[in-house]
Amino acid sequence: MTIVSSGPWLTPEAHARLVHELATLRRPGTDDEIEHLLHRQARIRQIEDMLRGAVVGQDPPDDGIAEPGMVLTVEYDDGDTETFLLGTRDEAGHGALEVYSPDSPLGRALHGAKPGDRREYRVPSGGAVGVTLLEAKPYSRHREGAR
Repeated sequence: MTIVSSGPWLTPEAHARLVHELATLRRPGTDDEIEHLLHRQARIRQIEDMLRGAVVGQDPPDDGIAEPGMVLTVEYDDGDTETFLLGTRDEAGHGALEVYSPDSPLGRALHGAKPGDRREYRVPSGGAVGVTLLEAKPYSRHREGAR
């Protein structure tokens, strides 16, 4: 199944958290300070944008290619390895599994990579970091293996 959407990939849990947060934010509040009101309105717009067109819980193809909704295992040039979910930052809360945005430098570098592909990305200091994709599997397969 090919997923075509303009919105982000979200787990069902993250989608439910965002819907709940949006409902809470939309309730009449007691925001006395304009700063709090502006922050609240900005967060409402951010959540609405995220939910618009979001792909919820549908796995990307199990083809080993790095894309949102995949759990990636990578090896950095220094020999360290890391496993993380390529998804939105609102996916946080998945135990020990770190979440990197597809829009992060690492996420952009790895998007479309196949196992064995080496990519580089720039860090804020300006240096380049090399990383090799070892494995990419759909989030649901990762969850099944963790049980």
